[in-house]
Amino acid sequence: MLRFNTSGESHGETLVATISGLPAGLSVDLVFVDRELWRRQQGFGRGGRMKIETDRAHIVSGVRHGITIGSPISILIANRDWKNWEESLPVEAGDPEKHRAVKSPRPGHADLAGALKYNFPEARYILERASARESTSRVALGALAKLMLRELGIEVLSHVIAVGSASIGEGEVPWAAIEQLAANDEVLLNCTDPDAEQRMKAAVDEIYRTGDTLGGVFEVVAHGVPPGLGTCANWDERLDGRLAGAVMSLQAVKGVEIGVGVSAAYALGSKVHDEIGYDAARSKEAGSFTGFTRPRNHAGGIEGGISNGEEIRVRGYLKPISTLRRPLGSVDFATREPVKAAYERSDVCVVPAAGVASEAMVALTLAGAALEKFGGDSMTETLRNYRGYCEQLKQY
Repeated sequence: MLRFNTSGESHGETLVATISGLPAGLSVDLVFVDRELWRRQQGFGRGGRMKIETDRAHIVSGVRHGITIGSPISILIANRDWKNWEESLPVEAGDPEKHRAVKSPRPGHADLAGALKYNFPEARYILERASARESTSRVALGALAKLMLRELGIEVLSHVIAVGSASIGEGEVPWAAIEQLAANDEVLLNCTDPDAEQRMKAAVDEIYRTGDTLGGVFEVVAHGVPPGLGTCANWDERLDGRLAGAVMSLQAVKGVEIGVGVSAAYALGSKVHDEIGYDAARSKEAGSFTGFTRPRNHAGGIEGGISNGEEIRVRGYLKPISTLRRPLGSVDFATREPVKAAYERSDVCVVPAAGVASEAMVALTLAGAALEKFGGDSMTETLRNYRGYCEQLKQY
């Protein structure tokens, strides 16, 4: 079983990520891991924090001589901003006068709900853990999952569908275009349509001037996934449910869609479901698992909780960031009097970054499902089982 966890606070000394269950013998490319962390930091509309941090993964266990050894992997990611908070958030008691309280909760944030839950008089400790800075750890772990999936011929990437009302419109974006986008070192809003991307940029510019924030929609695509991951046998093992929960667990994601799930609810069945054909020659083509064909992929690669061999497509709907430079109304924690919500340095738009973090969650979910399907304590064993299954599919 693939298990992972994260710890650390937004302005603490370091973020910590751990994962266990990866087979031994997987090559770990630290340059790739660090580039994934870099990708999360990019995108027009990011705040000042990204000018401070240069995230790097420091692996302290589970990898030796460049390969996994089967034991739990631990990763440290230093917070460079810690030097500005060391006296405000010490581990020891410290000086209470130097504490930076969050005196009024922000609408849309975890501030009030968390303070009530943990019985804190203000929201500083809630902010520290609820912050999207936590997703940095998940991206590092997701990079390891991506490296494992690559051995099975599976790639996971994302692109931006919409920022506010600026959108690329309808239609499935081809994998080649998404792949080309990910190779670009100059990231604007991670959109495959240059004209739409300029409209998105203009929308972010306008919102920045007004002191507001913008949400949007991103899509994560998993390419090369074989049929048979997940199951219809038990509710909590359905692949679509697991993916939806994984993406929804990310900060500010308020909706998840598999394929054309939202628009399908308003359409006729004859217009939604992907008809099935068969071409015997197709099973011999590179990248094909069977001879079964589909003219479209409205199901998003999953039927009945099981991958069907088509690309898996998951969309995340991201609400606007809840920290506004022109704050909304709130109340003072101490006096209960009306005030404006607290403000700290923040982003204006994080849709591209949320897409990268969601890639990590999709990769971790698929890697877990693949290991459940193929097993293996070493990559040699896992790959042997995977290749045997692929041969079984071709003989079906």
